[in-house]
Amino acid sequence: MVAAMKITPHKHLFNGDCNYLFSGDRHFPPIAPEPKHPAQWLHDHIDLIADSGIDTYLINAGGQMPWYPSKVVPNFRYKRGDREFFRGHYPKPDGVDFTEEMLEKHIDRMARIIDRYLDLEEAGINWVAELAKACRRRGISPWVTVRMNDGHGGNNWDTSFMNCALQKDPKYRLSGRRLNPKDGVAYEWQLLDYKHREVRDYYFTMIKELIEDYDFDGLELDWLRSAFCLEPTASQENIDTMTDWFAEIRALCRARAQKTGKPYYMGLRMPPRLGLLKAIGIDVKEMARRDVIDFVAVGNFWQANWDIPFDALHADLGENVSVLGNMDSAPNWLSVGPNEHITSFRLLPQCAPLLRGNAANKLALGADGLEYFNFFACGNDPENEKAYYAALNGLADLENLRGKPKQYALSTIYGWWGPPVFEHAEQIPATLEPEWRKAFRISMCAEPTDKNLKLTIQVIVEKKENLPDLGVSFNGSWPKFEFTPTTDLLFPVWKYNRVHSDHIALNYAFDVGLIKEGWNEIILYNENHNRAMPEERAANSVHVASIELSVA
Repeated sequence: MVAAMKITPHKHLFNGDCNYLFSGDRHFPPIAPEPKHPAQWLHDHIDLIADSGIDTYLINAGGQMPWYPSKVVPNFRYKRGDREFFRGHYPKPDGVDFTEEMLEKHIDRMARIIDRYLDLEEAGINWVAELAKACRRRGISPWVTVRMNDGHGGNNWDTSFMNCALQKDPKYRLSGRRLNPKDGVAYEWQLLDYKHREVRDYYFTMIKELIEDYDFDGLELDWLRSAFCLEPTASQENIDTMTDWFAEIRALCRARAQKTGKPYYMGLRMPPRLGLLKAIGIDVKEMARRDVIDFVAVGNFWQANWDIPFDALHADLGENVSVLGNMDSAPNWLSVGPNEHITSFRLLPQCAPLLRGNAANKLALGADGLEYFNFFACGNDPENEKAYYAALNGLADLENLRGKPKQYALSTIYGWWGPPVFEHAEQIPATLEPEWRKAFRISMCAEPTDKNLKLTIQVIVEKKENLPDLGVSFNGSWPKFEFTPTTDLLFPVWKYNRVHSDHIALNYAFDVGLIKEGWNEIILYNENHNRAMPEERAANSVHVASIELSVA
């Protein structure tokens, strides 16, 4: 057996969605009206990726169905101008939240996207092969990433064009049972059930074609979008069946490597909780033990992670498996805004200090590299600021990050999307009653002390009259109770520069020399002493919405 090998040359990976380049309102740079070549805009984008310092580009070639001209798996067959083709993908208008006019606009947008696929197909161009060719031209390693249980057709399992035939048959779906069985089922969790040989064969056939017929250097099996496989808690027999199935895919990768004479890597993009993954049939430790995988890319769903123990994951998976830090779009789900009338959440790719902080957060704990996901997902309209590609340069180099402005945060327990069971986000929000204290931890990189840098710890709390005294200790320092109140975020993110109108931010100043390489500890103290009666405890509690740190 050939041993697994760390993906050492690949430290700076960019994961590309199967349709983001075809969506005019999110694509950057914009598609020219009459490009010199039908696929020139694909090459232009890879030029942008290469100029951003990326060494590995992962092409997502589809969801449940291939969005490329597969010869072995049926893909959707659309005729230009057929608006009815898309209607089944969307819920029926309810007259209030989703009107008929909105539905028609959604269909217009989707038709524009799929028409661009037809443009290439009619020109005889396979866009997946063309992207790989563009990567080779610029010296970027092209890989393929496969979403193992994509749920984008979840509006309607029966009629969405994004769902494969197996998904449309209830026999092959998971039950969708919620964490607490008393809560019934969630339809969006009713994805494909891998206990069925038909499901495994379907994906195996697709993956085999992508390995054998395309010019890639690696394969990523994406179990983060979405993390569903078998009914929990899976039996050991079914877990073993899945591990053996992964080993069959590994054999395809090794055969390809033998044919080309160069490595062909295989790994997983996945949530961080190995025990919960095993409960749904994905035994990552056993795959590492059997040399089935070379790497894992670990993260949360849509929101960035700030406290995943990459050091512990290295110990669990062994020295031959690379552990990459997945960087996703939102720093957390904290509501922010320019004013009380416009609020939303921030996007990491629109703020260079947040990108640097999230990168340093992972690399300081020993992550072997970074993978960007949804980096391009900034803005649904032309007025929205686009992702800051230039900020990617040097992000995978920890020494390059030291001494530069950066921002850290903590992931939030709640979220807009994704099943929270797999997240690593336990620390905020938090409530401190009188005379309570609570410790928080976050990974950071040590900073030079000769650059006149300052460390600011921003504690964002629920606004209230007579806010109790709140003290902050950092890495064992004596607690500080002196703070500067503000409504400003540490760094603006596009138009979002203020905390929510329900919050107030308390800025505490610390010496940057206190920062440790790796894990750092923040302790909050509520030193109000009115705690005799329940109403006194409630009135004098502090609700912490977020803790964020800046080095600048």
